[in-house]
Amino acid sequence: MALSVEEVVSKTKEIVAPWKDRQGGLIPVLQAVQKEFGYLTPDAMRTVSTEMRIPTAEIYGVATFYAQFHLKPRGRHVIRVCRGTACHVRGSLKILDKVKETLHVKENDTTEDLRFTLEPVACIGACGLAPVIMVDDQTFGRLVPDKVPDIIAQFE
Repeated sequence: MALSVEEVVSKTKEIVAPWKDRQGGLIPVLQAVQKEFGYLTPDAMRTVSTEMRIPTAEIYGVATFYAQFHLKPRGRHVIRVCRGTACHVRGSLKILDKVKETLHVKENDTTEDLRFTLEPVACIGACGLAPVIMVDDQTFGRLVPDKVPDIIAQFE
């Protein structure tokens, strides 16, 4: 169930309170806000701006600079498809296409039911298993496109 604006603002104020008058608190506050809501909601970002007296543009600058922060809802499961050289040479584009086809989702997007988020990544670091995907913290290697639907089915 989605929280109301008032609930988001109230919870965000609770998160900000210990950091309100301290230098260097923006990143820990954003991390805590994201942990609470799953992503950095516009209402939460505005509340952080007001409470910490930091311009909203600066907060968005920090949130978009660091890959750890997300401005859109994310799925319960994150699928990362390796796009590194070894994976690319061994067919990662076909794997990526099969994930997109199976989930009916674009790159860096989330399924409508909020089950999966698809993120192509530069390298997973499992080159010997190329091509590789990760679902949450599980690695699946030596893939062919036909294996993708069975892997995804394990997480539905």
